[in-house]
Amino acid sequence: MQVPLYQAKAEFFRMLGHPVRIRVLELLQGGPVAVRDLLAEIEIEPSSLSQQLAVLRRSGIVVSIREGSTVSYALAGGDVAELLRAARRILTELLAGQNELLAELRQTDEPLTASRGGPSRT
Repeated sequence: MQVPLYQAKAEFFRMLGHPVRIRVLELLQGGPVAVRDLLAEIEIEPSSLSQQLAVLRRSGIVVSIREGSTVSYALAGGDVAELLRAARRILTELLAGQNELLAELRQTDEPLTASRGGPSRT
């Protein structure tokens, strides 16, 4: 039985749903990065990073590259970088909308107590 497309998409986004995985993908956008450099940048335990890299590798989103004793990781394709850029654009739009709403709220001259029918002070 074939998995419905919407379920496959949900599993894909669930795989991306960890802050360390997102940070790794952001760091890999510029090209391959050695594991030691990922550790220095993300500042987590090596075993935790290893687990998150394994999830990304099993999903096919990243590939490992061994050169001597150094292991690096790279994005398997450019589409992941485009997905991260799209997420950034969407978040920027959402946050801009929230800032506009906040600005409107701050511009309101009416005191909170008057709008609630509270006592006026004279």
